[in-house]
Amino acid sequence: MAKSLPPLTWFRSFEAAARHLSFTAAAEEIGLTQSAVSQQVKSLEMRMGVPLFVRQARGLALTDDGRRLLPEISGALGSLAAAASRFDAGPVTNMLTVATSVSVAQWVIAPRLPDFTARHPDIRLRFLSAIWPDDFQSARADVEIRFGSVRQAGPNADALIPSNLVAMKSTGLDGTLDTLPLIEAVGTSSGWRAWSETHGGTRIPQLYADTFGMALQLAAHGNGIALVSEVLTAQAIQSGLVERAHPASIPSQEGFYLSITEHSEAASRFRSWLLDQLPK
Repeated sequence: MAKSLPPLTWFRSFEAAARHLSFTAAAEEIGLTQSAVSQQVKSLEMRMGVPLFVRQARGLALTDDGRRLLPEISGALGSLAAAASRFDAGPVTNMLTVATSVSVAQWVIAPRLPDFTARHPDIRLRFLSAIWPDDFQSARADVEIRFGSVRQAGPNADALIPSNLVAMKSTGLDGTLDTLPLIEAVGTSSGWRAWSETHGGTRIPQLYADTFGMALQLAAHGNGIALVSEVLTAQAIQSGLVERAHPASIPSQEGFYLSITEHSEAASRFRSWLLDQLPK
């Protein structure tokens, strides 16, 4: 059986870091945290079985293996972008295209969407789900809802609030932070370690997910306690799927941010509607 390929995001992080010789600059370019880029490159190195960078005090330097790999990865990413562009015809006529984080699509928009469609029956909607920020590059959407930092979001983006991190568990699951498995979303700056530093104790996750939405889904099915963005939880609590496992919360260095195409009346109406749905 052929050996499976490493995730595309690992190659993306390596290629950007190799061009900039900086994890920080690579993170700014592709919209991830510096820690996420560093971890993805480390994972790729472990998978390849060789170091790709020399970590120095003043930055990064490519190893011989890294220099050999870079042109092949750059060429492959270029070919993928060219292939995708041939099928990207842009937004459909008279259609409002919303490119959104999977977590927001699942836990924030979907439960409330009947209200929007009832208010605006003239607007046809097309949803494009995304996880990583570079997934948005080819979307050409009228509305974008991304996950990241304030700096990455840009000056014209609206934050979806509340954005603190809260501990959630299934309503049918008995137990506490000390007795139940902990679930963590990877690729974020704050997690159970930050919770421990703020509220005490030693919290070590047993389950990991690549989004807050998946972490919340795991919690809703009774797999443990998930630390997730509070903005995702309102409808899940109201429907009885989950409840707070602890009354405290911690601030998050990242959040969900909404931006729209200027001069689009339909996009403006969607933004106003969604922001009005969230707690004030």
